[in-house]
Amino acid sequence: MSTVVTPAPASFDFASLPFEEKLDRFAQVAVHVGLNLQAGQELLITASVEMLPLVRRITEHAYKAGAVLVTTFYGDDESALARYKYAPDASFDYAAQWMADGIATAYRNGAARLGIAGANPALLTGQDPAKVSRANIAASKANKPAMELITRHTINWSIVAGATPAWAKLVFPALSEDEAVAKLWDAIFTASRVTSEDPVAAWKAHSQHLHERVAFLNAKRYQALRFHSADGTTDLSVGLADDHLWAGGGDKSGNGVFCNPNIPTEECFTTPHKDRVDGFVKASKPLSHQGTLIENITCTFEGGRIVKATATAGEDVLNRLISTDDGARRLGEVALVPHSSPIAQSGVLFWNTLFDENAASHIALGQAYSTCLIEGETMDGEQLAARGANASLIHVDWMIGSGQMDVDGVKADGTTEPLMRQGEWV
Repeated sequence: MSTVVTPAPASFDFASLPFEEKLDRFAQVAVHVGLNLQAGQELLITASVEMLPLVRRITEHAYKAGAVLVTTFYGDDESALARYKYAPDASFDYAAQWMADGIATAYRNGAARLGIAGANPALLTGQDPAKVSRANIAASKANKPAMELITRHTINWSIVAGATPAWAKLVFPALSEDEAVAKLWDAIFTASRVTSEDPVAAWKAHSQHLHERVAFLNAKRYQALRFHSADGTTDLSVGLADDHLWAGGGDKSGNGVFCNPNIPTEECFTTPHKDRVDGFVKASKPLSHQGTLIENITCTFEGGRIVKATATAGEDVLNRLISTDDGARRLGEVALVPHSSPIAQSGVLFWNTLFDENAASHIALGQAYSTCLIEGETMDGEQLAARGANASLIHVDWMIGSGQMDVDGVKADGTTEPLMRQGEWV
């Protein structure tokens, strides 16, 4: 990674900086740490219209880094909501295939991808779950070619987040809108490790720490992980895919560029075996999915497949989600995150998976990452499936870790050893 972020003054105090300067440092981290954008690359950005100030700063630094072209696709919550209020029924089985094809073509030609999260997590709460499900399926089918390039880590890509009023008020409901937005931005800057004097150095050190943990896990070659909580709500065995690989922190993409796909990140993750998950599990945090809040998820797995799923809110959306295709009822990722992670210790429930998944160990329904298998990036679908990697139109993470969660590693001979106790690495 290039050390290009603007040097801090000798008596550095991030909190005292003007907001515009904080945002500028964040934009530089997105370009140089998240993407590690290369001279001559094209960049595609997706963002809410409310992210315009951040997009402009990212675009500026992308061009300074040598980007040949920066193109941004903007979304708008109110426009998205208007579809559910006024569009004809046929709309919900339709997606802009022409745009999805264009994005996939850009990725195949070497473009980098940056997503800026920040949409209202509760936007579609109260809308017809059937329409939400149909629209999500249509979009997933259209975007599958592009997403396969992401899950195979073919290009350098990253996701960051920006505070918006609707999101901020959900996170900090007791504050005024302006106060909530300011506090959410501060939480984003802190979690994204922008507040240190040298963010690039901070990210290098953090990535090295995660790589050391990954090396430890890869050396162990566990056959499975067992999650069991003190309150008895979780007892889950997650078999690991044959020839699985753990990953975490920054990594080199297929185009040879080292990038950090998630800003922030605290996880070590790998590919479960799609047929070897058994037991029951309860979510430790709510899930915000495509504008709907799903709370208190509980699932029972048999032979890798969810056979029962409930939630105290959003249950219909949950059950439609896992009915997307057969792979939607199976796991594509398992990740370990200590309860002492900075995001967990902040005490903030972000209602946003980018942050909340880095506060707790988690599992993901749906598509597996082929890069989490030895030589997986060279395998076709049949070869990946033979090793246990799941295939699906979806990939949805939800949190199961907490200060009450113990995790054991299960060896090939069936013996176990403690990995985590009360949410912390042993």
